[in-house]
Amino acid sequence: MKLTGKRVLITGGSSGIGLAIAEAMLAKGARVVVTGRRTDILKAAIDRLRKAASSIDGVAADVATEKGRAATLAFALEKLGGLDVLVNNAGGVRAGRLEETTADEIRSMIEVDLVAPIMLTRAALPALRESKDGLVVNITSGIALVAAPFYATYAGVKGGLAKFGESLRRELKGEGVHVMTVYPGATDTPMMQTSKAGPELGFTREPASAVADAVIEGIGKDAFEVIRGGEARARMIALNRDDPAALDKRFSDLKPALAEAVRDHSAL
Repeated sequence: MKLTGKRVLITGGSSGIGLAIAEAMLAKGARVVVTGRRTDILKAAIDRLRKAASSIDGVAADVATEKGRAATLAFALEKLGGLDVLVNNAGGVRAGRLEETTADEIRSMIEVDLVAPIMLTRAALPALRESKDGLVVNITSGIALVAAPFYATYAGVKGGLAKFGESLRRELKGEGVHVMTVYPGATDTPMMQTSKAGPELGFTREPASAVADAVIEGIGKDAFEVIRGGEARARMIALNRDDPAALDKRFSDLKPALAEAVRDHSAL
């Protein structure tokens, strides 16, 4: 797909990976609407984006709610006159042992990381079909490919989103709507600010712009998936498939340090 003139909706587009994707798509000539829950941060993002391109609008809404999804899609369709690309990027995380994670935190991750993209995609499909060159981009996580301890719910919902995308891609094959799944690794975003896990624990962070560039490249190639992390991630994926017990042992050795590093990791 070529992005020039494409009408794009990006959830969670006021910061982090979503904001970087918005910048990259605007640079390719797309028309973009971004969403965000916090009005002040959204306004700052729009002001920043408009310095480079005028074809940007934003709507303050919580896509984890039915009302927020309806408002988001209605705003995008009104501003753009249709929809070619939906980027499901909004997400939240709470790390820690499962029994120490509250029911509200678990439900919040399920709603924003899994229910929201499924329901928003469902609502957007008529407009994407009308485009005849539609695309859904689901931003999941490397943890959906190799699950780390203390991220059980997050791994579950991101893994669910990945399989949702895979199934939907096959469901829509030949119908004018493609689905691409993105698996970022640790990324230097506001979502990661409360995590102290670093390279020594396997969390080497890259800039959000690098993820965005990979997303743009994947879109240009009509890719099925974009996996960040290079050879190190590829080796972990292979080991997880061929000898998961070895990876269990590696994580077991890291557990005390990892537990302490991610104890306060929360962005909900």
